[in-house]
Amino acid sequence: MALLKSHLLPLLLFSLSALLFLSSFFYLSSPHPNPNPNLTLRPQNPDFTFIIKLLAYNRLDSLSRCLRSLAAADYLSDRVHLHVHIDHFALADADDADRKLRESRRILDLVDAFEWRFGEKLVHYRTANVGLQAQWLEAWWPSSDHEFAFVVEDDLEVSPLYYKFLKNLIVNYYYNASNSRPYIYGASLQDQGLFQLAEIGYNVSLVAQAVVWHYFDQDVGKHGNKLKVDDRTRLFLYQLVGTWGQLLFPKPWKEFRLWYDKHKAKGIKPFLDGMVTTGWYKKIGEKIWTPWFIKFVHTRGYFNIYTNFLHERALSVSHRDAGVNYGKTAGPDSHILDESSLEPKFWNTLPLGDLKWYDFCFREIFPERVIGSLDELGSVLNSVQTNNTVIIVSLFGVKEMVVSNLLCQFESLNLRNYILTGPESEFLFDLARKGHPVIITNRFLESVGAYKLLSVHNSYVQLISEILVKVYVLQKCLESKYSSWVVDGNMLPVSADPFVVESDPSYDFYIGTSPELFFARASSSAQKDVGGTDFISNFAMLVNSLLVRQQSVSFGYVMAKFLEMKKSARVNTLDETSFGLRVDNSIVNQSLGDRKKIVFWPSDMASEIVQKRLQEIGIWVINDDSSCKAIVCHQS
Repeated sequence: MALLKSHLLPLLLFSLSALLFLSSFFYLSSPHPNPNPNLTLRPQNPDFTFIIKLLAYNRLDSLSRCLRSLAAADYLSDRVHLHVHIDHFALADADDADRKLRESRRILDLVDAFEWRFGEKLVHYRTANVGLQAQWLEAWWPSSDHEFAFVVEDDLEVSPLYYKFLKNLIVNYYYNASNSRPYIYGASLQDQGLFQLAEIGYNVSLVAQAVVWHYFDQDVGKHGNKLKVDDRTRLFLYQLVGTWGQLLFPKPWKEFRLWYDKHKAKGIKPFLDGMVTTGWYKKIGEKIWTPWFIKFVHTRGYFNIYTNFLHERALSVSHRDAGVNYGKTAGPDSHILDESSLEPKFWNTLPLGDLKWYDFCFREIFPERVIGSLDELGSVLNSVQTNNTVIIVSLFGVKEMVVSNLLCQFESLNLRNYILTGPESEFLFDLARKGHPVIITNRFLESVGAYKLLSVHNSYVQLISEILVKVYVLQKCLESKYSSWVVDGNMLPVSADPFVVESDPSYDFYIGTSPELFFARASSSAQKDVGGTDFISNFAMLVNSLLVRQQSVSFGYVMAKFLEMKKSARVNTLDETSFGLRVDNSIVNQSLGDRKKIVFWPSDMASEIVQKRLQEIGIWVINDDSSCKAIVCHQS
């Protein structure tokens, strides 16, 4: 029996090993449900450096309170460094020098005696007064992409929980590859209730002008919105920087500093019409830094993470003590959040796709809105339509700066009911990232199986793609009972209702005489003419046959031919010059005149000439970097 067992032992061990290997293989290779769908996989303990940048000046009691709160926080046994940047007093009045020297010595004595047990303590005492701009901008240049700065001014008080919370954000929204975005520049701990207290454009005193919600001009912002975040929302994204406890991510901050250096060296000012910071900058110049950062964020379309805790609670509180920003002490803006007031879901972090995103005007936007299927198209049409009308804008062959000018003009006129179509490019993906609804033509047509309808040479694929994508969107609009305008990028609206024209309701379709302008009315008869399962294939067959005969084709031309074959189709022509101004190479210094709603030009007109003509009319509304010259808020 012993001999038999010794014989079988190797076999038994081999069998057991094989069983364990197969079990492990099938366990690892088979999908498993996520026990918490709100959380995504992330590194458990990424190695990063966290530096507190404390900006101080001449407020001894404020600085002492801030240091005590920082030292009382829970740092989870992590090394956290404290860098104190003390601005020097101004030397304008020699008679007051002794008093100011004594104040500075007391502040230095306080910082020198302060024990920081969590990492290195560094003190930078300036030799001259530099103000807030240099204090902020020169406080930090990240030594790596794994170094983070938490910037606090000396009248701030932080919650004992602030570091644990910020570390959770860093792990989830910076290091989690599936849940991070390069256009998120950090997180602010200031109370979200600040945004709700004042409508954009509220007339405030000079004392309170430094507060974030008053960054908008009264004239421009009076039609803006209040931020609407429900009580269940704990995190959201907004574009403005929050200076009362701001965590900065390293990559965007480096990008900003280089952008700042370039603009300063070339003498470019951080002017942004519609923002009160432009007026501040014109008045006091380089003493403040926020106009520069706001201009940068607006140009790049970047976002900041904000918190929304109930009952005016926050992880950082500004006591708004008398100083550079306040003529007299205004008192704390909110209440400190601590362990006793925690909610059960405090530490939960939702995927970015589940958070709400807001632009400067508190208007909700939807980043990365690339439409990839007919179902997605239907959903987006429902969200963008205005008065049951959608504008389909083709960007094929249109220069990027002309597109940027078009979108800034859309913004100023509050035109939101559009969908952009164009070929795959980084520029188009960037427009989608900023919240513009975009169809990448080749990807969309592949997803709907459109390319199987083509039978002509590959040299015509882009032309046919440009035409077919318009047909798909047009048909979906009519199915959804939305009227639609199909236009190319060689036009610019100059009226808030550019495509509301007097038309005979007995016609379902209008075809422009000059540019690619087409209108389809939402009616049962129109849906019958261009609806049904055979419409797309029949339209593609017509395009193929025209190209085989080497005829010049465009969307408007093919639609006209197609509708001619539909004896019942009710079609009329539309003379664009009746409500639009045509510009070209030869005519200069034109004026819009009365009742003009659009400006248009030949599609082959050089973009430099287009820019010059639009500048002459006064409707070139972008800067040299293609960013909008102004922020214009509208009531939702």
